[in-house]
Amino acid sequence: MRIKALFPLMVLALALAAPGFGQEAAGTLSLSLDECIVKALKDNLGVAIQILGPEISSAGVTRAQEKYIPTLSMSASSRSNENASYSYLDAAESLVNKSLNFTFLNASQALPTGGTFSLDFTGYRSTTNRIGQTINPLFGTTLRFNFSQPLLRNFGFKMARREILVAMNNLGVSEENLKMTLTDTVYNVESAYWNLVYSIENLDLRRQSLQLARDLLEKNQRSVEVGTLAPMEVLSARAEVATREADLIQAETQIQSNEDQLRLLLNISGDEDKRITAVVPKDKPTYVQRTVDLEEALATAIQNRTDLEISRIGLETEKLNLSYARNQNLPDLNLTASLYAPGIDGTRIFYIGSPLDGIIDYTVPGGINGALRQTANFQYPNWNLGLTLSIPLANLISKANLAQARLNMRQAMLELENQKEQIYLEIKNAVRSVVANYKRILAFTTARELSEQKLAAEEEKRRVGMSTNYFVLQFQRDLANARISELNAIISYNVSLAALEKSMGTNLKSKNINLSGIAPGLD
Repeated sequence: MRIKALFPLMVLALALAAPGFGQEAAGTLSLSLDECIVKALKDNLGVAIQILGPEISSAGVTRAQEKYIPTLSMSASSRSNENASYSYLDAAESLVNKSLNFTFLNASQALPTGGTFSLDFTGYRSTTNRIGQTINPLFGTTLRFNFSQPLLRNFGFKMARREILVAMNNLGVSEENLKMTLTDTVYNVESAYWNLVYSIENLDLRRQSLQLARDLLEKNQRSVEVGTLAPMEVLSARAEVATREADLIQAETQIQSNEDQLRLLLNISGDEDKRITAVVPKDKPTYVQRTVDLEEALATAIQNRTDLEISRIGLETEKLNLSYARNQNLPDLNLTASLYAPGIDGTRIFYIGSPLDGIIDYTVPGGINGALRQTANFQYPNWNLGLTLSIPLANLISKANLAQARLNMRQAMLELENQKEQIYLEIKNAVRSVVANYKRILAFTTARELSEQKLAAEEEKRRVGMSTNYFVLQFQRDLANARISELNAIISYNVSLAALEKSMGTNLKSKNINLSGIAPGLD
């Protein structure tokens, strides 16, 4: 897998096709939910960190695959030895030997079956002043083919490719971790966004409630001035105004806290944080009924959950480890074979009488070409074939590794089953929350409508002298609470839908976030 872009991440995305970020006023950043998701995926530091994970793991796969890249080498060396001559049979004064050794080619290749194949093509040239030589200088070349193959331990495609398979599994885990981070980030942005919307709408409702209390206070003050109302009614109205002002202060503080949380997810910091004085959501809380089938949601989660896929990949890795541990308990049986062809040539020397006399009759020139022809034609073929068997009498370490691999395998299987049970519970709670929050919306909407009607009726009764300020203030408070409860239910419904999509592992797909441009095969 090749990942070519980190932060064009958002070309990843973003079929969200959101319009440009808006500025309502100087220093105010107005964003829709989709725009917030785009900015978070583009700028969030947690996402940026996880994007590097698949790149690192991809490099690990490449490094493991380099095992099957042939190794090539060439070399040359020269040597000269001079020693005192103590015999006329060696040389007159000193004995001098010179040699030049070279490796035309040394190539080695790992085989998919676990064996190795190598090719050596070497040569040399040597000269000496030793008396009685029949070839001087002497040239030699050798072409050698070597083959080695384990037949029990370390035999087979799976054993030979184990490091590559493990590296590919690690790459899969890194990709799923990236996907999990994106999934969590999308949900966290949705949750933070709707919480900020709630706090802003809550502040507006608190202001409306405060204004109702102030209007009633003004009416009471005018009534006291004309003598139609007891001063005590003004005191109760003032107390209610003060209480609602305190609620307003708390609502303003809640906006700041929720905005800070969203800023953190959007990575608004440094100069940008100083420049942007407020983040204002564009979207208003709405709701549309969504029918969710528990079994269908569970099946979707089993298919799409990244944590389950990570556990499945981990289980595959443990299977590889168990297979490897079993293989390492086998005897070590190796087949070796070689085929090689030497070639020798040089200047041949013919003497008059004994070579020890050193009287040369004539010479026949020769060189490395003759040695090369002999080697290339396999004029003198040589071969050997062998088997080596090693049976350790005490294989305690390998048995311990095998026992550990079996336990790790069992643990991975149990963890996967436990995750499935936890996901089932999570999906049940998420579906239950969606259904309950929708019913809460309907109930609180009815409660809010009735509270509006009750307040209007109570104000009319007070106007004709059939009610008191106490009841009017109480009905105002009831209406404010009903509106806030309705708002809370709508926000909770939207957040619970986001939580359900996160639990099913479908929120990236539902937001049209396409990851194939960053990590092919991740979708």
